[in-house]
Amino acid sequence: MNLRMPICFCLATLLAPVSAHAQGTFQNLNFELANPVSVGNPAEPNAVTAASAFPGWELYAGNVQLTQVNFNDPDTGMTTVGLVGPNSPDFPAIDGNYSVLLQGGVTASGASISQTGVIPRSTESLLFDAQAQQGVGLQHILQVSIGGQIISFVALSTGPTYTEYGATISAWAGDSEPLTFTAPEVSVGLNNWTIDDISFSTQSIPEPSPLVLTGLGAFVFALYRRFAPKRP
Repeated sequence: MNLRMPICFCLATLLAPVSAHAQGTFQNLNFELANPVSVGNPAEPNAVTAASAFPGWELYAGNVQLTQVNFNDPDTGMTTVGLVGPNSPDFPAIDGNYSVLLQGGVTASGASISQTGVIPRSTESLLFDAQAQQGVGLQHILQVSIGGQIISFVALSTGPTYTEYGATISAWAGDSEPLTFTAPEVSVGLNNWTIDDISFSTQSIPEPSPLVLTGLGAFVFALYRRFAPKRP
């Protein structure tokens, strides 16, 4: 069961009465079609075929398409994609039995998962759950793109181990486009993201109200006053 706590002004409540989270011709957006099949290498007991772990998706480390991934065995620093389940010690599945783990390492490439399909004609927004690995010194950078164009997204609500995000994508409604999630490479530390429950919604992402914007402006100004260098 998803337990989500509202973030400012009940954005999640406004999005809740979605009549349909259609997939169009996309498939396996919640990663529950996984049926992990071992690659049969005794030296890599946790390695499974990419096709069995992520039906419908293509996985990449930089520009290199991956043919195998680790199951419940996150890497310690390399750029890669993994499948995680309820028994994963460090990165449990967000919802259901499986989630995808994107690991952007300290290399010249990022980890990504991509699928091309038709976005339903009535689509207004893209919704997904995601969680960055927490810790001191870690960098949290996630990119979402449609048709090769990076789109902006906002936090809508929080659950016990994830945040629900939303992005306005009505411009692509009815189009056949690649949808890609990427954990880019980082200069230091790690950039690990667990992602699940991707869906297309007929509801719009609410624009921030003037009151919210005023409050944010006051907060930023207060920070500036607090940390700005003192004049002699």
